[in-house]
Formats: sequence, structure tokens, C-alpha cells
Amino acid sequence: MKSMIALSAVLAAAAMALSGCASETAGPQTVAASEAAAETRMIEMDGAQIRVRLEGPADAPVIVLLHGFTMSLESWDGWAERLSGDYRIVRYDLLGHGLTGPDPLARYAPDERVEVLGRLLDALDIERATLGGNSFGGLVAWRFAAANPERVERLILVDSGAYSIYGVTENPVPVPDAMRGYLLTVPLAGVQASAMQIYADPARLPEGRIEQIQQMMAHPGNGEAFVGHLEEFVLPDPEADLARVAAPTLILWGDEDRVIPLDHARRIEAAIPDARLITYPGVGHAPQEEIPAETAADVRAFMEGSDQ
Repeated sequence: MKSMIALSAVLAAAAMALSGCASETAGPQTVAASEAAAETRMIEMDGAQIRVRLEGPADAPVIVLLHGFTMSLESWDGWAERLSGDYRIVRYDLLGHGLTGPDPLARYAPDERVEVLGRLLDALDIERATLGGNSFGGLVAWRFAAANPERVERLILVDSGAYSIYGVTENPVPVPDAMRGYLLTVPLAGVQASAMQIYADPARLPEGRIEQIQQMMAHPGNGEAFVGHLEEFVLPDPEADLARVAAPTLILWGDEDRVIPLDHARRIEAAIPDARLITYPGVGHAPQEEIPAETAADVRAFMEGSDQ
């Protein structure tokens, strides 16, 4: 494993997961402002209160977006801004993240998150949807698609977790003390250092976004949940499950991703029967955040079937 600073980026890989910024044109929204701009619900599930945001026409095709580890639904602000005019955009804070906060049942293992996703779709009366996910969110999305092909129309993977990295295999990696301390205290300097690793050009981040990420990470109980997540995080050989993904799949990847190697994108593309890869020069681990306009345009073309 790495030092604390490197590990704060490794979280997205060792936990396959980071994402997090808004549009390069709109600027960051405060939590209160973004809540007011869309319908937000708290969905109760076995004592947990899952924050869900819904935008766009209720009768439009549904796109469900899953953020990465330590992040929140604000990760997808740029896409929601550009796609909600024509699509029903649904995004939520994973258990132990954002304003959802910790899960009383500590359902943080990848398979448990897949189960929770299915139950959340049921609660929202969503029978079938397009799923999209960044990093750890991508891992949950494609695992759900492999297990529930009848419920997934299309799949969008953004610098997604899949293959073993940083020593994580079918067995978890012990959480280093430095990482544990970082997750439990969330110092601003640590979040800033992590951003330097995640984004190829941190200057693309809107003013105030790093502080917003820190605010979400520091929500009561989230730090303990992050540690619990890492203690259960595994990356078994994904080949057989990736081969079971039946949905047409769009893979988006920053070619300067320092968290998950670009080679993983090509391996995922080869493993999923109907997949296409788009890479972005000069972009890091979260393309939907660094270049939301370009990536949202590629998603729109994919949804319209005009990306071939």
C-alpha cells in the first residue's frame, strides 16, 4: 500500500471508487441549493435513510447514477444539468456516504450494495433503467447488470472498478492506520491531496468543491462507515460476471487516470459482449466531473443509439 496521500487516491482503486465534481460552467452548488433544484427523497430501508435525488420528466427514460467511494450524489451534477431535460436522472448517496449516513446494518460489502440497489429501484417503482457508475459505483452497476439483465437497459461505466488492484483480490486488504485516521478525521489538506491524484487538472474543479467533498465525508458516522467498507472490500476475478452483462455498454475513461490503469478499461471492453470504449486525453479518474459537457454528449449519443 501507499502513503496516506497516495492512499487517499487509492481509495478509489483499492475501494474502486472516487468521483465528485460539478459542471465546469455552472460552478458548485451548495447542498441546500441543489436540494431545492430537484425532488429529493429519503427512502427508509431497514433503519437507513437513503438520500435520493430525481430530476427530469417522470415519464422519460431512466438513468440511475452511482457515485464512487467517499463521494456523494453531487458527483453527477454536471451530467444531471445536461441530461435531465430529456431523461429521468436518479442518483443517491450510497449507504455510509453523503447525507444518507451510516447503515445500522453495516451493509458495505459489494454484494450487499448490489442488493440494496435492487431494493431501492423497487421502492422507486423502477422496473428497468440505464445504469451508470464511476469507479466503485461502476463496480456496483456492472455487478447488478450481470445478476439482473432483465432490469438493465444500458450500462455506462466511468473509470470503473473490476480487476484486482493495489493487492485487493477475493480477500480484503488491511486498512492502514494512516488511511483509517484520514477517513475518520477528514483533514482538508488530505482531501486536497487526494484531488491532486484523482483529477488530471484540479483547476477544472469549481471554487468550493473540495470543501463540499470534505463536508460530505465528515457527515456524522461516515468515517466509520468508510473504514467498514474497506474492511469488506474485495475484487475477485471478474471475467465470468462481466461476460454475463447483456446490456449494451459504454465505457468512458480518462487516459491520465492515476487510480485505475487504462489497461483495465480495455480488459473490461473485451470481457463484456457488447461494449464500446471512449477515452479522453488529459483527463483523470472522474471524466464526468472534469469534462461534463463532452462526456454527457457521449452519453446522449449512446442513449440515442447514434454513437456507433
